[in-house]
Amino acid sequence: MAPVHLCGVTKKFGQNIVLRDINLEVNDREFLVLVGPSGCGKSTLLRLIAGLEELSDGSIYLGDRQINHLPPKVRDIAMVFQSYALYPHMTVYNNIAFGLRRQRSLNSSPLSWFNATRKKHLAEIDQRVQQVAEALQISHLLTRKPKELSGGQKQRVALGRAIARNPQVFLMDEPLSNLDAQLRSDTRSQIVQLQKQLQVTTIYVTHDQVEAMTMGDRIVVLNKGDIQQVDTPLNIYRQPANAFVAGFMGSPPMNFLPVQVNSDGSLLGESLIHPISIHELSLREVGRDRSFTMGFRPEDLQPATSETAHLEGMVELVEALGSETIVLLKLPDGELRARVSADVGLEHHWQIGDRSFWRFDLNKLYAFDIQSGVTLHHPYK
Repeated sequence: MAPVHLCGVTKKFGQNIVLRDINLEVNDREFLVLVGPSGCGKSTLLRLIAGLEELSDGSIYLGDRQINHLPPKVRDIAMVFQSYALYPHMTVYNNIAFGLRRQRSLNSSPLSWFNATRKKHLAEIDQRVQQVAEALQISHLLTRKPKELSGGQKQRVALGRAIARNPQVFLMDEPLSNLDAQLRSDTRSQIVQLQKQLQVTTIYVTHDQVEAMTMGDRIVVLNKGDIQQVDTPLNIYRQPANAFVAGFMGSPPMNFLPVQVNSDGSLLGESLIHPISIHELSLREVGRDRSFTMGFRPEDLQPATSETAHLEGMVELVEALGSETIVLLKLPDGELRARVSADVGLEHHWQIGDRSFWRFDLNKLYAFDIQSGVTLHHPYK
């Protein structure tokens, strides 16, 4: 196994810069997740590492070996695609064994391949296929062809083909996006368990925040070809580097309101029912006579009375999700979402068009610069 180093990686398609000066270190045996909106460059970055795209600038290292000039077949990297990419005319067994046979033929001369050691090679391949199939619980599918498999079974075969090669690095490009919700959850757990068992450096691409938060040792948040933040899932969620990360990581996303701190220390905003003294808040880093964007998570907003509320809004949508309820509110200067327990939702029985009062947790507020979006304050210091 080996770490992966990206040094100044840049990719252009014509005049369009898809990735800009990416510097990233993936630790040995780490499970690293690349996450971001569609078009942010995460899949392109994976393809550059795999050798399926050429760099416009920069270098890629696998351990101490520079690999960006090498063809994909000799990089010792295995990739799992979103589309499975199985050979339809081959059985599951042969799909998994294909890469192993290819490795043997590349590493052996024609004479050595067809001599007496061929049987030994085939026996080793068979043993490896059986081991991988047992680990993925697809031993009973080895004689079937891809057309006879479900989506989840196809994905496990694709994983098996990558695992069987015993590469130094796994690359996974949104491998669960074609699965239904339950199967997605089950396979997600299985991939994490396999990675911990195999101890292979893994780079995983997704646009799904839940996958990123639950799977990665660290998360890389990308936007418009730039790295926004690299950190652990908990730190990404609690200590976002900027408003983009705060708004992207979380479901529902963070709420934002424009506010102003007056010279007397009062916090004013079009949606605020009454001024809030800044002494009630931990926002001393912001400074007075300054406008900024206030952020707070949906779970940090709770129903209140007109006397204790900070906000008043009109209910636009109520989503009862069983264990919790999501309420979409319309305010004078925007929309926000609140997440409350199912019991609280039943107690208030909100209807679309209702006026409702809400109070946010003053100890859980964030502050972001209006122009740059950089985080000025977070509550977890």
